[in-house]
Amino acid sequence: MRTALEVITLVMIGVLLVMVVREMPVFGDPTNPVHNEVSEYYLTNTQEETGVQNVVAAIITDYRGFDTLGELTVLLTAIAGLLAVLRS
Repeated sequence: MRTALEVITLVMIGVLLVMVVREMPVFGDPTNPVHNEVSEYYLTNTQEETGVQNVVAAIITDYRGFDTLGELTVLLTAIAGLLAVLRS
């Protein structure tokens, strides 16, 4: 009974993955979401809006500051948890 349930679950996950992959845009298609105007906006306006030469640093610190802060919080929490477990 348990093996049948595991097989059914795996088949459902496999079908779901195939459905998701079929909905993905074709590689190299110019209408892909990756080719939107956001990257062009960052490249053309970073210098005048932030005053930073490095576009990547400006995106991480200025445009996505709260997101980066959240990622750092998760990372530091994981490190603190790991240290607490290893000291025990």
